[in-house]
Amino acid sequence: MSMTTIRQGSAQLVNSEKVRLRGALYVAEARIHSMMKWIWLIIGIAIANPVLYLISVGIGLGGLIDESVGAAGVDGVKYLTFLAPALLAQAAIQGALEETVYPTIEGFKWNKTFFSMNSTPLSGVQISIGVFLAAFFRTVYTVLFYFGVMWAFGALESPAAWLAIPTAILAGTAFGALMQALAARLENENIFFVILGRFIMMPLFLFSGTFFPLTSMPFFLQWIGWISPLWHATELGRYLTYGHAISPMMMWVHFLLLATMLVVGLYLSARIFTKRLAK
Repeated sequence: MSMTTIRQGSAQLVNSEKVRLRGALYVAEARIHSMMKWIWLIIGIAIANPVLYLISVGIGLGGLIDESVGAAGVDGVKYLTFLAPALLAQAAIQGALEETVYPTIEGFKWNKTFFSMNSTPLSGVQISIGVFLAAFFRTVYTVLFYFGVMWAFGALESPAAWLAIPTAILAGTAFGALMQALAARLENENIFFVILGRFIMMPLFLFSGTFFPLTSMPFFLQWIGWISPLWHATELGRYLTYGHAISPMMMWVHFLLLATMLVVGLYLSARIFTKRLAK
């Protein structure tokens, strides 16, 4: 007499083989559908931020700086051109941060949706990758919007300036992957957002060579830039957009550090998701 396995519960409704192969994509799709509820707000922010920064700092302050330094400019170019790659990388980092940290805390604590996902054939690894893929999606279109605004403002002088797009995306996803792993470990987020805003994001923005070359800062503060994905992406972006001087060795250092952050962040995130969902 042959024995037939009876599928019960979620297995009765879900094709387990498809989930095994495409589970992360299903999670990403669900996150993107949720994101679409706020799409006009997200697009508005993606456009308003570069416009306001470029008008106030790039053109307003930049005009005064260009007058004071003369034809030599800052790093050999006008201040707006110098500033643009840093703002592009910052936009990518901010977009990836918001789409990894908040959904992760929501999934584990606020709504506990990850636990219901995990009660289906979805694994912790698939859930973590799915959240990351949705963050990658947001990072890409944020960078594209930002790049378009900078091009409209005349901040991009080199025909190869578009190459700053993948470096900014790499920086955003690398930082986002690490922050996703950190958010997955949180048991109590009461002061987390204060620490994140004041002691992580603010120093990275101010001390990563965003508004002035990192070498112009006191040596004891330059280490903040050395460990900052924003500085590494900015250096690569400036090289690609207007030919900022970088040695071949430093180019590899910038790229390998960002790539390492991405790989380590994804690995830790998958491991922490799996461990926490197994409790």
